[in-house]
Amino acid sequence: MGWYLPGLWVRPRRDFRDRAFRNPGNWAEDEFLSFFCECQSVVGNMSNIVSPPEKGTPSRVVVFGAGSLGRALCCSLAAPGSGPLRVTVVGRSAERAGQVAYLAGVRARLSGAPVVFEAERADLGPAPSGADALARLLDRTSPTLVVICASRFSPWERTRRPSAWTDLVASGGFGLALPLQADLAVRVSSAVARARPDARVVNACFPDAVNPVLAALGLPVLCGVGNAGLVHASLQHALGISAPERLKVLAHHVHLHAPSGPEDEALAWLDDAPVPDVSAALSQQRGMDRELLNLVTGHAAARLVTALADGSEWNTSVPGPWGLPGGYPVRVHDGGLTLDLPPGFARERAVAWNRRVGRPDGVDVRDGEVVFVGRAREALRSVSARIAEGFPVADLDRACEELEAVRNLLRAAPAG
Repeated sequence: MGWYLPGLWVRPRRDFRDRAFRNPGNWAEDEFLSFFCECQSVVGNMSNIVSPPEKGTPSRVVVFGAGSLGRALCCSLAAPGSGPLRVTVVGRSAERAGQVAYLAGVRARLSGAPVVFEAERADLGPAPSGADALARLLDRTSPTLVVICASRFSPWERTRRPSAWTDLVASGGFGLALPLQADLAVRVSSAVARARPDARVVNACFPDAVNPVLAALGLPVLCGVGNAGLVHASLQHALGISAPERLKVLAHHVHLHAPSGPEDEALAWLDDAPVPDVSAALSQQRGMDRELLNLVTGHAAARLVTALADGSEWNTSVPGPWGLPGGYPVRVHDGGLTLDLPPGFARERAVAWNRRVGRPDGVDVRDGEVVFVGRAREALRSVSARIAEGFPVADLDRACEELEAVRNLLRAAPAG
């Protein structure tokens, strides 16, 4: 049993480990975390060193976002087997961030997991003061891993506050709102580049398309979490697979729903042999309430965060690795990840496949340009011909302001 801190494998002494699990309630939070790192240290894989932590310090994670996915992620990080971690939950509302930190913190205490949660409020707005505040927060919390679960677009608005705006998104596709989904991810990633350039960034906000925007801007992004991981987990469950390394799944954000034809369905391989009838295996997932599925997506995200933090191995699928479009099978190891495509399936082929099957989302990011396609372009033309023509990624702020103005106007009109 051991954990991976950047550059070092650590193995807590057995007497400390046994004492912790026997009676974790008698330990103060800092002491509880620190004793887990009293260790016998050996030099590990040095390829992922960020900076050697001081002895006795847990891995530090900052989670931006206190909504349903951020909450699900943090509550799963509180499960037995996690840690040692110190997780800072950051939200625009101090109250909501505090609620998530409380729920996850109590779960960690009950689980005996060496994970501590704290809450911070942050100004996530476009003003220079907001950028400075984010940089100061990251400098103060010193994370080695940053997870972005906050954006200016809510997928739940369609059911909670239906309007002409939600009708536009429904008719044009999820990618129509890319500028609103990318805005906060760009701000956070920019702050990471400024204050913690060695930290790894994981983005949960439409990473199939937003991560390519981050990469095109030269901003740090390791990968995303989202529907690709959900599809992998759902297939693992449907096929009764205990060892995730046996399963490889190529899946895009669009595969939350059934595709229009079998040629556009997600691809899966079990022991490198194609899995037949993926649609049937995903039928239960696709019949679930979308918000409830965040309990699975958040748990899959927590498994990824844990593996990245402790250097352990895990196989899953992630969207947007290194800014690639769509989702891919990967092997997580040594605090990083590598593609895990089946033999004979080249990376270039996987990228081309993701671009093709992802067209129903209505957006593509290519050569530094955001391009709206198909029904998204047609829907946008009805409200803003300028946005419909796309834009260079460097003009994201302008596009976001223009789309925000359109949204404000359409929100005042009823749905239908």
